[in-house]
Amino acid sequence: MSAKEDATLVCDCLGGDNAAFECLVRKYERPIYNLAYRMLKDRDDAEDITQTVFVKAYEKLDKFDPSHQFFSWIYRIAINESINYAKKARRMDEYESGISGSATSTPEDVYGDESLSEEIGDAIRQLKLDYRMVLVLKHYHDFSYQEIAEILDIPDKTVKSRLFSARQQLKDILTARGIRG
Repeated sequence: MSAKEDATLVCDCLGGDNAAFECLVRKYERPIYNLAYRMLKDRDDAEDITQTVFVKAYEKLDKFDPSHQFFSWIYRIAINESINYAKKARRMDEYESGISGSATSTPEDVYGDESLSEEIGDAIRQLKLDYRMVLVLKHYHDFSYQEIAEILDIPDKTVKSRLFSARQQLKDILTARGIRG
């Protein structure tokens, strides 16, 4: 389905065709879920975010600019929801643990029976959200620099800079854990 078809579905939905929105949900539900899961690393949280994204998209569909791509618009909603959720969860964790910093993993957590992909996922979650977003969009969703720039509403050069910094920080985190690439 092309961007033009997405715009047609949005227009149909605004005209009262609920089946048109169902088509958009079917098309983007899995990618939105995957994005939220990569950001939060929790299936239930990712499902909640996915539902919230589509509710918000439906409520704000009249604000969608058809001169832009729908996937960029809805991904931006998903990223914002994921960021807000992560911040809220971090504040709750800090409150529950009685500290004002992020909790560190125990050596057993880090060097237990976890696979390399779990190590990488954990390292990615340690990155600043700006870096995490570009890394997830590029390497897990295979978006181009231009697409990422559009989704995040930042210049291409900023995407490249953040991606470079994210990769460097990821390498440093993994190296500190004794994982060499």
